Amino acid sequence: MTTTAHDKVELPNPLDPEETMSRDELEALQLERLQHIVAYAYERVPMYKKKYDEVGVHPSDLKELDDLRLFPFTEKEDLRQNYPFGMFAVPMHEVTRIHASSGTTGLPTVVGYTEQDIEDWAKLFARSMRLSGVKPGMKVHNAYGYGLFTGGLGAHYGATKLGCTVIPMSGGQTEKQIQLINDFEPDVIMCTPTYLLTIADAMQKKGLDPKDTSLQIAVLGAEPWTEEMRHELETTMDIKACDIYGLSEIMGPGVAGEDVERQDGSHIWEDHFRPEIIDPFDPTKVLGDGEPGELVFTTLTKQALPIIRYRTHDLTRLLPGTARPAHRRMGRITGRSDDMIILRGVNIFPTQIEEIALKIPGLSPHFQLEITRPDRMDQLAVKIERRDDCNVEDGEKAGKELQRLIKIHVGSSCAIHVVEPGSLARSSGKLRRIYDLRDNK
Repeated sequence: MTTTAHDKVELPNPLDPEETMSRDELEALQLERLQHIVAYAYERVPMYKKKYDEVGVHPSDLKELDDLRLFPFTEKEDLRQNYPFGMFAVPMHEVTRIHASSGTTGLPTVVGYTEQDIEDWAKLFARSMRLSGVKPGMKVHNAYGYGLFTGGLGAHYGATKLGCTVIPMSGGQTEKQIQLINDFEPDVIMCTPTYLLTIADAMQKKGLDPKDTSLQIAVLGAEPWTEEMRHELETTMDIKACDIYGLSEIMGPGVAGEDVERQDGSHIWEDHFRPEIIDPFDPTKVLGDGEPGELVFTTLTKQALPIIRYRTHDLTRLLPGTARPAHRRMGRITGRSDDMIILRGVNIFPTQIEEIALKIPGLSPHFQLEITRPDRMDQLAVKIERRDDCNVEDGEKAGKELQRLIKIHVGSSCAIHVVEPGSLARSSGKLRRIYDLRDNK
């Protein structure tokens, strides 16, 4: 790694007061903000008033934090049914910016921000970056996609707020990414973990050693990734890789960030968001800290788009805070309840396959899952690349080992196809892992 000018200058970088609150102080603030936001949403968003009136619950029923469970969930379908602006709580002239999802499975989900919302977002993204070791004065190569996706502009405003120099590269153009990383010598890169892997692979194919770049820190998000993927990236590129979590409906990236020293899960900024864990199979059950389930979020300060009890479908658990003791941590996202493959009664997540594959020498992190239904029976096939230094025969042996370990640890039989290095599609954003090829889904 090269030494850059900022290493010689220590700039002031104080924590936000909310980061140093006690848990009691934080929960008192949460209750105050929660009571306000539930009443605010009820008064300003017709969907919430209708939902709450139908089940006979009123904002005045929220007297303590646990009373939040009395209120119905918000689902992605609610945003689609109120497309495009029916869930906004402010008049359009107060909306500073609009973002939207890709809408690949239906109408896009549309989210709006007031000027204060944008300021809060930048502050929380900057807070997450600072926790991940990014310092004012560092150069940040931003390879998240700009545009309607929240990643690019969210990261841009956060890095600017922190006092960094931003290189707004956006996603794609991998050759150009490599050129600018080499020429501009950034300290930090922000993108999806699989796209950083794509960049590292492309460097190696050009005869460049990814360890020789100026990069020190990677702030990675927008898709689930495993500890094995972290190890792969850190070893390949000689960096520290930290997670950042968010979703458009709640704010965008920066809802939670990971400490660079501990790398023990992302701290949720609970002065702005109230998290819950529910049983995905019985959503009426709110689970305790440490129990795995589906993550649910309520925004506490959003003005344009207040969201009450949003089902993220991300599977994780809540853990005590460490680097920021009052703010609870998220365990790693193990998958999404709506991305789960149920194969002959066995639940399978792509992260399980990644975790197993990266422990087997000869197999790369590049894989796809294909589901077919020959003879009226669902079948799963894993297509996975062998590494460049693994020959065809050893690749086949590694594939048999992967098949054996999936059967032992996941409990399902599947076909393994070990393919040539570089033959599977690469990602410049969120990676598609699952291909459902069944005729009658």
